[in-house]
Amino acid sequence: MIEPHGGVLVDRFFAQAEESRWRAEFPALPKVVLNRRQLSDLEMVASGAFSPLEGFLTHEEYLRVVRSMHLPSGLAWSVPVTLAVTSEEGARLKEGASLGLVGPEGEPAGLLQLEDRYSYDREEEATKVYRTTDQRHPGVQYVYEQGEVLLGGKVRAFRRPKPSLYADCPASPVESRRVFAERGWETVVGFQTRNPIHRAHEYLQKCALEVVDGLFIHPLVGETQTGDIPADVRMRCYEALMELYYPRDRVVLGVLPAFMRYAGPREAILHAIVRKNYGCSHFIVGRDHAGVGNYYGTYDAQHIFREFPAGELGITPLFFENSFFCTRCGSMATSKTCPHGEEVRVSLSGTVVREMLRRGEVPPEAFTRPEVAAILIEAARSASA
Repeated sequence: MIEPHGGVLVDRFFAQAEESRWRAEFPALPKVVLNRRQLSDLEMVASGAFSPLEGFLTHEEYLRVVRSMHLPSGLAWSVPVTLAVTSEEGARLKEGASLGLVGPEGEPAGLLQLEDRYSYDREEEATKVYRTTDQRHPGVQYVYEQGEVLLGGKVRAFRRPKPSLYADCPASPVESRRVFAERGWETVVGFQTRNPIHRAHEYLQKCALEVVDGLFIHPLVGETQTGDIPADVRMRCYEALMELYYPRDRVVLGVLPAFMRYAGPREAILHAIVRKNYGCSHFIVGRDHAGVGNYYGTYDAQHIFREFPAGELGITPLFFENSFFCTRCGSMATSKTCPHGEEVRVSLSGTVVREMLRRGEVPPEAFTRPEVAAILIEAARSASA
């Protein structure tokens, strides 16, 4: 199986014996309260999903990532993973201290060994990472609204129980790699999604499945933007598709407890690296991957992979054109395989489909499977009741 990024799968969770001791000492430690995204990042680091990171970026690491998409070691890394606090909070913390990390609900989440406190240039991060300083962009908005000081250092985390909704799904790289090994898969293609899978997604996945041992459907279940379909509804959609339209012995459904940053091209690189850590040898990159609004070109998320020398990322990206159902061909296709014009191509925007679902209208079967449409319509009705 493919090696994790950097060669070693990071594990920053407390061992059972250590956890008891640190839970006892936790009340006496100076505290930093995490928001939901920071808590998610802590879990992603601790589980090895963000390997080789062992904590939140120090100043040197931050600058290298923002400016060159690499860590000081020379290893590729495209998006900064940081812990921001206010200037007042930062002033009371001492470098070298162990800080207690507290979740949004007041629960002990972990520890930070504070190595570095530093200010940063919001405009530079927005420009280089998100390619815009427009604060209507959700990623840029987050950068401008967070604290003025970043804390860097290695972390340790307390394990949190897995939500019952995902009980049967691998959520960490250790779990997914175990499942792939049990199935004897050497090559695995990962598919990132924050929406229910429609026919175009299904087409890309099945094309990829022709050339690898297995498919890892890996939906992001951390927070996404307002208006996205809730995670529990999406999970029901994935399960219905797998039951009826996929070879069950060649597909695994996992979950990714990460937050969307909507960093477009740079986030596509991050998503590829994360799937490498989960054990994927290949990764599907479609149109406008991790995009939002009109901030990125349709295929910018594919072009950015060419900025890295062949083999540097250690995972093979699979690039696909926008796919659609052609009524003349009678099948799913892309512009690479279909000679017909737009007038016979069925391709609906997510906004149009959401409006249809709110009205209780079933999208055409050329766009989505009827079983998935039924789940989405029922969820839309329940939400509006």
